[in-house]
Amino acid sequence: MVNKNQSLAIFENFKIRRHYDEKTETWYFSVVDIIFALTESSNPTDYLKKLRKRDMELGNYVVTNCPQVEMITTTGKKRKTLAGTVEHLLRIIQAVPSKKAEPIKLWLAKVGYERMQEMVNPEIALNRSREYWQKQGRSEKWIQQRMSGQETRNKLTDYWAENDVKKGNEFAILTNIIHEEWSGLTVQEHKKSKSLKTQNLRDHMSEAELIFTALAELSTREIANAMKACGLEENKLPAKRGGKIAKGARIALEKKTGKSIITNENFLSPAKVNRRKLK
Repeated sequence: MVNKNQSLAIFENFKIRRHYDEKTETWYFSVVDIIFALTESSNPTDYLKKLRKRDMELGNYVVTNCPQVEMITTTGKKRKTLAGTVEHLLRIIQAVPSKKAEPIKLWLAKVGYERMQEMVNPEIALNRSREYWQKQGRSEKWIQQRMSGQETRNKLTDYWAENDVKKGNEFAILTNIIHEEWSGLTVQEHKKSKSLKTQNLRDHMSEAELIFTALAELSTREIANAMKACGLEENKLPAKRGGKIAKGARIALEKKTGKSIITNENFLSPAKVNRRKLK
């Protein structure tokens, strides 16, 4: 099951990792993600290091106040990440020359209130995701398939979590087995073919890719449940078999249509150089 306290917030087109501490009712945001949104630096981690060296007062402030919080990386692994509350981030933002400083301050003030709304009514979070995809130009059909596929994914990860598969690295291993089996590409190879870096692969899949991913994951869960698979090693076989079922369906459809299901197209902004956009 996805940790309700680990999620992404969207500022413009940037995804900001965040963690909610229920004891203190406080949001902690990834400092590096905020720096990237402010600067669009190719190396926000290095930018932050240089900023802290240049501004010793800020460096001391960060060391004293900003904790290392465990968050999910783009590869699905958990890593300790420098994080800050809204108050901490406002201090950091002051030191960054960016035209986005004021907009991101307003955004930070807003997300805390949104969290409280989502705790009372989770449907609000789903609606926000839908609105985000609509703004990115996704069709209603694509959005429906993306959300349906996410539900299928959640049911699979629920099964894994309940049967001694560890979140993070072990989830990533099984996900990669499923993906490589049905598509012929690892997750990273598929992302590279679409010119993606930190972006979520599923957010840049075609409708067909989403459907076959969902078929592979649904098949994996059904097989794992029938086998009563427990732990990483026992779940590798259902992952391979589930992916193989979707692979067979993919090959059959490709023979009928003469077109590949796997595509290197994406939904990245057309302003980006050498980027392809799905129609």
